[in-house]
Amino acid sequence: MLRQAIIPLAGLGTRLLPLSSITPKELLPINGRPNLEYILDECIDAGIKEFIFIISKKKESIKKYFFNDQFYKTILTKKKDKRINDTFQKLKKYQKMIKFVYQNNPKGTGDAILQCKNYIKSSHFLMLFPDDLIIKKNCTKEMISLHNKTRGSIIATKKVDKKTVSRWGILSFKKKNKNYFKIRDVVEKPSIQNTPSNYAIIGRYILPKTIMKKLKKLKPGQGGEIHITDAIKDLIYDGENFYGNIFKGKYLDCGTLSGYINSGAEILKENKR
Repeated sequence: MLRQAIIPLAGLGTRLLPLSSITPKELLPINGRPNLEYILDECIDAGIKEFIFIISKKKESIKKYFFNDQFYKTILTKKKDKRINDTFQKLKKYQKMIKFVYQNNPKGTGDAILQCKNYIKSSHFLMLFPDDLIIKKNCTKEMISLHNKTRGSIIATKKVDKKTVSRWGILSFKKKNKNYFKIRDVVEKPSIQNTPSNYAIIGRYILPKTIMKKLKKLKPGQGGEIHITDAIKDLIYDGENFYGNIFKGKYLDCGTLSGYINSGAEILKENKR
């Protein structure tokens, strides 16, 4: 049963400067809530019971945000405020589900995942990037359903404009079903002429625990980092079944200033319905 989710949070968030110079990008508010909470609630609704947050010493404020009990207790002894109490109780709920792992040197997402190897309990785990929000439909729930159906590993995907494929990791496949396909290969930022499709990887994965062995053997690639995509490619070439889940929800990129502003507007619009 898939019950664990890894969320890499050690990145510096340079695309969101100057906003991220003081506040970690994952705690920046979107319609009154940090974008990280939207990710947590999506996962909890899909049945996830434990989160492993990968942070660095520079991002201890993420830990403080969730584990700041004395601050709330002091306020609530002086002021009986229902909203503040409800917020505190929700944070207490999150606390029971969160573990922290440290990645103090920026060696890439693959290296970040490797730090969690001793904490994974089942054959597969969920991994999500907090920059990528998906609203209207629960993508994590869809992915778990596809995993249960195929017993394979899953990557969230959406169709993108072919002119933009060089910005994405692109999936290669033979035959497409209505909402998913079996992945043949992963091509990182291909040219328009050489792209195998225009189905891009979005930051949600169900990965096998065996990926840890692949990550351990990988040598640093571009930028001196260990890339999760390289380990996924190795697993596919070894015969591991990977499927692309064509999710039904609306994708929001919170990792850039324009995307962050647009995400707030979209979520506000959705909440008004």
